[in-house]
Amino acid sequence: MLHIKKLDDGIEVFKALGSELRINILKLLLENKEMNMNELATQLGITNGALTSHIKKLEETGLVKVLTEHGGHGNRKVCRVGVDKILCEIITEDTEDAGNIYDTEVSVGHYSNYEVYPTCGLSTEKALVGTVDDPRYFAHPDRINAGILWFTRGYIEYMIPNLLPIATRIDQITLSCEISSEAPGVNNDWPSDISFYLNDVKIGMWTSPGDYGDVKGIFTPEWWFPNWNQYGLLKMIVINKKGTFIDGLKISDVNINQFDLDYKSPIRFKFQIEENARNVGGLTIFGSGFGNYNQDIKVRISYSTIQ
Repeated sequence: MLHIKKLDDGIEVFKALGSELRINILKLLLENKEMNMNELATQLGITNGALTSHIKKLEETGLVKVLTEHGGHGNRKVCRVGVDKILCEIITEDTEDAGNIYDTEVSVGHYSNYEVYPTCGLSTEKALVGTVDDPRYFAHPDRINAGILWFTRGYIEYMIPNLLPIATRIDQITLSCEISSEAPGVNNDWPSDISFYLNDVKIGMWTSPGDYGDVKGIFTPEWWFPNWNQYGLLKMIVINKKGTFIDGLKISDVNINQFDLDYKSPIRFKFQIEENARNVGGLTIFGSGFGNYNQDIKVRISYSTIQ
C-alpha cells in the first residue's frame, strides 16, 4: 500500500496518474497480472521507446515494479502493479491555527478513566486483551498496548499531555481520530450518537452512521475476525474561540475561552455514549495497527504567550 500522509509528498504520484496513457498501463497490468514491454507496447499501440519513459515514471513512484527475467532468448523486462491500495490523507486546518503549535498523540489504550458496558472489548495488534464483553479487562495492564477498543454505552476518557511553554495560553485544540459505532457483529447502517467532553463539559455530538465491516481495514491485522469491526471514519474535532466544529461544520457554541486553559491546565477529553441518547449505537476507536489510518488519537494545540 502507498500511504501519502501529506499532499506535498504525493506530487510525483499525482503527476504519474495525470496521464491517460499511464492509467491505461495500470489497467492492463491489473487485468493481466503482469506483461512484458513488447506486450504492453502492442496493446497500447505505441513504440517500445515511447513506453519506456512512461514505465520509468510509474516505477519511480512505486506504482509499477519492473523485473528482469532471464530466458533462453536473452533478458526481458516484465511489469507488474506495485501497490494494492493508495491512501491519501487530506487534513484541513483552521486559518487561526497558524501561530505556535504543540503536537502530541495519545494511544487508544492509554486512557485515564472509563465506564463501559457490553458489548465491549479491546485488543492489541497481536491478541485480544482478556475476554470480550467483560469490562474488567479495561483495567488489565496490557490495555496500554491496545490498538482498538469498543463498547455499547458508557465513556472512555484520555488525559492529553500538556507540555506547553511556560506563560502560554491555549487558543485552539484540534483532535483527530478514527471512530465508528459498535454493533453486535458489524452493520454499516447502525447510527450512534457520540458525545465529546472537554474537562467534563459537553462540547458537542456527532452521529456515526455505522459499524463498518464490509471490507477489511487497510491496517487491520490479518488474524482479525472477519465479522468484527474493520475500520472507521477519520473525524477532526476543533474547539476554538468561535465554537466547536467537526470536519469544519459547527456542532456547538461551546468555545475555548470558556475553559481558560493555559500551560498548567489539565486537559481531559472524553468520548461518551449517553444512556438517554436517541441512537445508543456504541463506539469503536481505531488506533495504530487497526482501521484505515494507522494513527492513534492525534492532538494539535495552538497557543500564544500570556500578555
